[in-house]
Amino acid sequence: MARRRYTPKLKAQVVLEVLSGEKTPGQVARAYGVHPNSVGLWKRRFVERAPEIFAEETTVNEYERRIRDLEQLLGKKEVEIALLKNFLGRSG
Repeated sequence: MARRRYTPKLKAQVVLEVLSGEKTPGQVARAYGVHPNSVGLWKRRFVERAPEIFAEETTVNEYERRIRDLEQLLGKKEVEIALLKNFLGRSG
């Protein structure tokens, strides 16, 4: 028997319905034609990975700050290079 593939959107919909508490996981599984064990697995994965969603904001902010710092450093180095080229050109 071949394994069925479910879209991420369907999995999220199923999990959110289970988390709403209006229906039991078994009821949700029957409504969507999904095995109850799959529903439990999807819920566990969802709950375990939920903090990653909010961590992305922090990570992006850190990368943006790091890029700004590196751009500033690059600008300083370009000025230093220009000054050194100018100095070497005049003294040589």
